[in-house]
Amino acid sequence: MEDIYKFLKLSDFIATSGQPTTEQFSAIKDSGYQIVINLALPTSSNALPDEKQIVEAHDMQYIHIPVVWETPKIEEFTLFSSVMEANSDKKVFVHCAANMRVSAFMYLYRCLHENMSESEAKKDLHQIWNPNENWQKFMQQVIDQYQ
Repeated sequence: MEDIYKFLKLSDFIATSGQPTTEQFSAIKDSGYQIVINLALPTSSNALPDEKQIVEAHDMQYIHIPVVWETPKIEEFTLFSSVMEANSDKKVFVHCAANMRVSAFMYLYRCLHENMSESEAKKDLHQIWNPNENWQKFMQQVIDQYQ
């Protein structure tokens, strides 16, 4: 699992990464993950065109919530949160192209839905990246809407 690009285990039930390879989905399944959520676009440079089929061939559920890098939307985060809450009893593997979209969404989810402190959630976020101005603005918009 550690060989997956920008892999980060957040809990016993949630792990995140950049784009896994076809072969790495076997390791994800072998690690007990039941659901794969992909936030990358199908046109991302490292996207797998048949990812849905690969994931489902490993008897995992595949959920695709494409988030445009330059224009993330609150509705996408809301859908992501609904999926996470509906599957809180399952092992969920969340990825995008480079774990940047995912780390921002997970930061928001953990603060707003799991009542994790902002400083604690930021530790994992900053292991991946320090969000640029566009993503900081988006994250603040989400927080403002939820408060």
